[in-house]
Amino acid sequence: MLNHQRSPYGRGWHRLVACTSIALLIAIVASQLPQSLAQGTKYGLWTPDKECDDAASVVQWTGGQFEFPCASTKSLFKSSGKYISKNVIATRAQIIRDTIYLALPRYRKGVPATLVKTNIKPGTCSATFTPFPCWDMQEEGNCKALQSVVDLVVDQNEIIWVLDTGIVNTLETPVRKCPPKVMALSAKTGKVLKSIDLEGLTSTNSRLQYLAVDYAPDGGCFVYVSDAANRAIIVFNIKADRGFRIVLPKAVTTGCRTRDVLYIALIRQDCGTTELYFTYLSTNRLFSLKSEYLRSGVADGRIMDLGKKPSRMVIIGTDNGSAIFFRNEGDAEVYRWDTNSTFAEANFKPVYRSPTCQLATHAVPDYKRNTMRVLQSNFPDFMQNRVGCGAIQQLSRMQGCW
Repeated sequence: MLNHQRSPYGRGWHRLVACTSIALLIAIVASQLPQSLAQGTKYGLWTPDKECDDAASVVQWTGGQFEFPCASTKSLFKSSGKYISKNVIATRAQIIRDTIYLALPRYRKGVPATLVKTNIKPGTCSATFTPFPCWDMQEEGNCKALQSVVDLVVDQNEIIWVLDTGIVNTLETPVRKCPPKVMALSAKTGKVLKSIDLEGLTSTNSRLQYLAVDYAPDGGCFVYVSDAANRAIIVFNIKADRGFRIVLPKAVTTGCRTRDVLYIALIRQDCGTTELYFTYLSTNRLFSLKSEYLRSGVADGRIMDLGKKPSRMVIIGTDNGSAIFFRNEGDAEVYRWDTNSTFAEANFKPVYRSPTCQLATHAVPDYKRNTMRVLQSNFPDFMQNRVGCGAIQQLSRMQGCW
């Protein structure tokens, strides 16, 4: 029997409620204030950025609208229950120039494609999804295709790496369609470059949640996957075509009542070295491990305890450099921490505040526009199946314009 997968966005979703009319009024009034007016937050001052506050900086959509081959195909998908718009939600994203690639996990029935693309060209304010790389690669039950993508990464060579759990309908009656895998696809051609079967590195209880891709100084490529249930990080050496598991010490779960969500964030320093930061949602400590030890499989005695977390942090991404972006569980405000500084509240800088009480699930670089983007939604309502026509999703610029 399969276990229901826990949401990777924290338990606070059940406490989040829709904004009241009073909050809306406050937001409207605040929008009329001078852009230079600083607003107080728990960690200091947050100043709205005028350049990033225009309407063109936001792409918004409800549920999921797809570009089907023809009207009859769409009708067939709807009548067979393979397409239910309100059951579609984007949780992770990557951007290459004007194209957004989105992970649409199959939490419920009716998600016709689990990896899609759309665009953010000037004037775009809504989204229509095109399956990536094609419709055939979205077929449930076909283990050469994608079953349920929960995370994706674009590397320096514009290769899209996706983490596919192989489990569908996780919020209803979970069904394991195929073994879990990581797949690499060319963003330019859509060709499948590599498919990594993770079955031998996992167990039936595994909960694979996050993915990172790293390149060693010699050019070798490594994939890291967090397995929350097994207190492990899976490491796969692409060149050697082999992988192994690093079981984390019990200290990593100190204070955890359950092994809920294992966040990982790969940090790249200016000197070229990389380091993996990780923490469970429920634990009160943050840890890191240099990638050179991770790649060699030698972690004993080399894991660094960076200190106590001031809150239950939900790590939502990095800038592909030294910065980690996070929010507090159940809160809509996003903060930036430069890992070159001490892990302390004084170094947490507010960079984004959702005016609609939506929760950020991913922070991603937008290199073409020299900024960071935030993917956000009313995910808590989606989890409780209280979304009407569908979850409201937005891809917005961070006010800080990183």
